[in-house]
Amino acid sequence: MRILHLSDTHLDRRDAPEGPGSDAARSLRLLLAELRYVRDLDVIVVSGDIADDGSVEGYTAVRGLVGEFAAERGLPVVYSTGNHDERQSFAKVLGSGHVGVDGGDLAAFVIPSGEGERAAVSVVGGYRVVTLDSLVPGKGYGHLSAAQLGWLRELLAVPGAEHGTVLVFHHPPFSLDSELQRALGLRNPGELAEVIRGTDVRAVLCGHFHLQLSGFLGGAPVWVTPGVVSRVDLTAVPGTERALLGPSASLVQLGGEQGPLFHTLHARDPRWGETVYEIGEEKVRDVIARLGPSPIEPI
Repeated sequence: MRILHLSDTHLDRRDAPEGPGSDAARSLRLLLAELRYVRDLDVIVVSGDIADDGSVEGYTAVRGLVGEFAAERGLPVVYSTGNHDERQSFAKVLGSGHVGVDGGDLAAFVIPSGEGERAAVSVVGGYRVVTLDSLVPGKGYGHLSAAQLGWLRELLAVPGAEHGTVLVFHHPPFSLDSELQRALGLRNPGELAEVIRGTDVRAVLCGHFHLQLSGFLGGAPVWVTPGVVSRVDLTAVPGTERALLGPSASLVQLGGEQGPLFHTLHARDPRWGETVYEIGEEKVRDVIARLGPSPIEPI
């Protein structure tokens, strides 16, 4: 199983066909052009922050660009929600988020949720692919509801695919060297760890941090892919955050004696390394204070 893993495309209303276009759309187009020689893929995963403004136009633009790339290769595409996404617009354009080769909805089952959460499951290449919705409306951090965790527990209790399960959601369950990212991550990773421990989960795929990061949760390997729109540079002054241009993605290979394998893919952007934004210490402290206490619970 070979997965092309994208995240954080951040397109918006400007990227409608009649719009002026955004730097985010430029980054996505450049990256997809660079990925044209990556072969033997089975599925494309886009793990959240698809539309920067949660607009129908942003989702439509991403579905058009990624969908064209996928259609040329006969690939399904699986999308999950991020903190910038809006559930109703997401559903209007992407349905369950599991888009088949024919453009139809691929999901075998969608969680029944009164909150409109976009969690679903489909089977691709002998793997059960499950998307979870870690979006907390109006917040930068993530949380998985009791309803989703209960649904996932019941789902994992029954083998659903020959080779196991892949989980996809936006907010990473851990962080590295960044107080801001710890505050913006998944708030209840311990609860998820309890659900997946001892199950057939082979990999957990996340985005959000705009950098590559790996670790484990509940015995399962977790991979955080770098962002399409920008990449966060951890060599910035401690207590600050700096993002640079440089669209990136990942190739995830499951199965075999060595799997899972994770490899980052970078576009040859002539503007690579240009600063997108810098956040000083005072601003970082202010953001963390507004997020409230308890960044990430201990696992």
